[in-house]
Amino acid sequence: MKKVLYIFGQLDDKDVEWLINNGDNEKIGPGKILIKKGNQVKYIYIALDGKFSVLTGENEDKKIAELLCGDFIGEMSFVDSTPPNATVRSEMNSSVYSILKTKLENKIKVDQGFGHRFYKAISIFLADRLRTMTALLNGIKEEDMDEEINLENNMMFFENVSMAGDRFHRMLTRMQNK
Repeated sequence: MKKVLYIFGQLDDKDVEWLINNGDNEKIGPGKILIKKGNQVKYIYIALDGKFSVLTGENEDKKIAELLCGDFIGEMSFVDSTPPNATVRSEMNSSVYSILKTKLENKIKVDQGFGHRFYKAISIFLADRLRTMTALLNGIKEEDMDEEINLENNMMFFENVSMAGDRFHRMLTRMQNK
């Protein structure tokens, strides 16, 4: 769930309300493809529950990542119009928040403040992903990575995480009733 906190920590309450009101809660079964390698992405997703595999290789049989509650899905294709180079498949009964990519793009065109916060959030999220992958390639275990960050000197981090957690909890609650 850590990943969604990066995003929701940058957005404000009005931004999150807009996302809730303009997206859908989709229940999906095991084996459903959310993103297909080589195909343009129409939706951006947030995993609300369940488990998803990120697959690559000629036969899409090489699992390179596992996505869980709070993970964003399709954000790279939002930033860059290049078709995805991996497939994302649900591994069990799951649910996702989904929003049309075009709806999000239109919101950014008419609300520059939202656009600034959203792109900053995605940038932080992708920077963390790159930092994590670099550390993993250098033999650092994922559970040891947070120890390398001196959180004592970053009280803003704690404030943002708390607000972000509250915002995501609000989204989860509201999406369950949608």
